[in-house]
Amino acid sequence: MLRLPTFTYESPATIDEVLALLADNPGRARLVAGGTDLLPNMKHGIEEADIVVSLSRLPGLSALAELPDGGVSIGAMMTLETLASHPTVRARYPSLAQAVGLVAGPHHRRMGTLGGNVCLNTRCVYINQTHFWRESLGYCLKKDGSACHVVKGGKRCVAAASNDSAPVLMTLGARLVLTSQARGERIVGIDDFFQRDGVQNKVLEADEMLLRVELPAPAAGLHGAYMKLRVRDSIDFPRLSVAVAFALRDGAVHDLAIVVSALAAVPQRMRNVTELAEGRAPDEGLFEEIGAACFGQCHPLSNIDGDATYRREMVPVYVKRALRAAIEGGVSS
Repeated sequence: MLRLPTFTYESPATIDEVLALLADNPGRARLVAGGTDLLPNMKHGIEEADIVVSLSRLPGLSALAELPDGGVSIGAMMTLETLASHPTVRARYPSLAQAVGLVAGPHHRRMGTLGGNVCLNTRCVYINQTHFWRESLGYCLKKDGSACHVVKGGKRCVAAASNDSAPVLMTLGARLVLTSQARGERIVGIDDFFQRDGVQNKVLEADEMLLRVELPAPAAGLHGAYMKLRVRDSIDFPRLSVAVAFALRDGAVHDLAIVVSALAAVPQRMRNVTELAEGRAPDEGLFEEIGAACFGQCHPLSNIDGDATYRREMVPVYVKRALRAAIEGGVSS
C-alpha cells in the first residue's frame, strides 16, 4: 500500500488566508480541492509538499453566475458532477457538460472540481509510476532526473495533457481568473494559460490560485461536442481527445474551432480548419477534408499508453465523430 508522506494540513476559511499560505511557503504549499490528482501523485512522490491547503471551506467558489456580456462565471470549486448536470451549462454549453461528464468515474466526478481538472498535472508512462520504479530507471526530466525516456536527448518534458475540460474550454473561448497576494487578480485567456513544457505546462505561479472560469455568451446557432479515445468507458485517461465547436447558420458552418489533446503537453488547436469550413454545408465531404487536415497536424508520442501510430490514425476518425455529434445534438439553446 502506498502511503502519503508527512505534511502539515491547513483548512483556511478565506481566500486571503490561502494566498498568504502560498506566499509564505513558496513552492512548498499545494492546494487541494477534490484531491483526485494531487494525493495519488504525492503517494508516488511525483509531487511534494510541506503544506497541503484545503479549499473546501472557501465561500462562493462553487457557484455559477451570469456575466454582463451574457456569458457565465463558474467557480473553480464546482464539482464535475454538479457541472455536468447543471441546467444552464447543459442548455448553453452542452459540450462542456459532456466533457466533464466523461472524466474518470462517478466517484472521481463527485470529488473532483473544474479548477482541479483545468490544472491537472501532465501524465507520462515514465512518471506515473512508483518512486521505486522511477528510481530504477534513473528518473526523468519531469522529476528528479535529467533524461527524457520518450524523446532521446530531449531537453523539454513531453508529458501529456489529459484534462477533459481544457479542449472544450478552448473551443468556447474561456477566460481564467487567477489571483495572488502580491499581484491581485489577473485574467488569462485559456490558450495562453497552457505552455509547452510537461514539467510546468501552466502559467499559474506558485503563489497563485484559480478562482473561476468565465465563458462568453454562446454564439447564435452554436454547436459543439467532445469525444475521447480510451480503453474503458470509465476511469481511464484519454489516449486522444477531440473538442469541436462551430456556429450553424442558414445551413452553413461558421467559426469552426477544433482542439485535439492527450498528444502533447498542451491541448493543440487545429490550424486552418476555420478557413477550410467557413460558409460550407456540414456534409461528409467537408468532414473528410477536416479530418485529413487534423491528421496532418497531429504527431503523437509514446508518452502515454497506447500505440502512437494507432492514436494518430484515430485523429480523423474522432474528429469526424465529434463533428457529426455536434450536428446531431450538441446545440446551445
